[in-house]
Amino acid sequence: MTATVVTGMGVVAPTGLGAQRHWERTVRGESAIGRITAFDARPYSGKLAGEVTGFEPSAHLPARLLPQTDHMTRLALAAAAWAIEDASLIPAELPEFGMGVVTASSAGGFEFGHRELDKLWRLGPEHVSAYQSFAWFYAVNSGQISIRHGLRGPSGVLVTEQAGGLDAVAQARRRVRDGTAAMVCGSVDGSPCPWGWVAQLAGGRISTADDPARAYLPFDVDAAGHVPGDGGALFVLEDEEGARERGVTSWHGEIAGYAATFDPPPGSARPSSLSRAMELALSEAGTEPSAIDVVFADGAGVAELDRVEAQALRTVFGPYGVPVTVPKTMTGRLSAGGAALDLATALLALRHGEIPPTVNVSRPVPEYELDLVTQPRRGPLSAVLVVARGHGGFNAAMVVTRRRGTDRTE
Repeated sequence: MTATVVTGMGVVAPTGLGAQRHWERTVRGESAIGRITAFDARPYSGKLAGEVTGFEPSAHLPARLLPQTDHMTRLALAAAAWAIEDASLIPAELPEFGMGVVTASSAGGFEFGHRELDKLWRLGPEHVSAYQSFAWFYAVNSGQISIRHGLRGPSGVLVTEQAGGLDAVAQARRRVRDGTAAMVCGSVDGSPCPWGWVAQLAGGRISTADDPARAYLPFDVDAAGHVPGDGGALFVLEDEEGARERGVTSWHGEIAGYAATFDPPPGSARPSSLSRAMELALSEAGTEPSAIDVVFADGAGVAELDRVEAQALRTVFGPYGVPVTVPKTMTGRLSAGGAALDLATALLALRHGEIPPTVNVSRPVPEYELDLVTQPRRGPLSAVLVVARGHGGFNAAMVVTRRRGTDRTE
């Protein structure tokens, strides 16, 4: 079985539009977390978020799509177009069913739904957009991307919260292994509206701090919740042989291993299966723990959850056994888009040979025994483990590696 490689990547993040801009800010440790601007957050206990800024939908999308999409879907359409362009792919030149799309979502088009329900309440049903029938749906990004680019191959959506960004890529890899020429995959997510915000606050894991530098502190003694955000990343996956046949000589990296597990219910007294997900991903990749150069951790920012992840990392790698970083401290947790953005950042770290930092964490919990990267750290990187956990017990782990002689150097 030949390798499944990432030939295209599109990033829309609070840290920047496009992979290069995102990387430049991330590796410098520039946080994009601040006061919410998408709506008036003064009545709510949480007032901070990582927001995508500077995105003008009309500059990236045809006018006909604007009335039927919300902020999240517009970002996803832009990221998908960038990923396809980055892969130098022309979907129309592939077999009719040769390219599909799999995305992940946590809430669907919440912003669109909030707007139309407000119209229903204030003005009556005749004022509700007909596009509400699908614009709110979890699969809306997959559907809109497939329609815009004529992708008639296997398509779908996964709903596993933060873990979804990795699960969607793994599902796409499975389709490529089954013979599909190319797949668009990953996640762009977020619900920057009062309805979505209240739903997130109800989970009890949102930081209520007012200072952006003290709001999201994974593995820190002062950890007290996370900051949400919007954005993510989409990718193009192809079989290595197929990519070579169409003239591709460089790519971002290889999806070398993946695994997913599900935690037992709270109160069962059974341990988390997060370490098992890591071990299975390493095993599929044929990689020993000692060969992993850095772990992009989930970094929940909640003491109980951080403790579980730290224990899993010690189980697999030993105390201080591997550098650990949480660059999402600069963007917030982007729901399903968070792990996809971590994967993009991991691929960029492999390319540039530099580990981006975990910002703002000044007092790591000593008992966790983690080699937490709080300043950029340079050095050759060849294999990275990305870890993600979704609310409700979802765990995912993915190993990405460089391919010698075929790495992008730009």
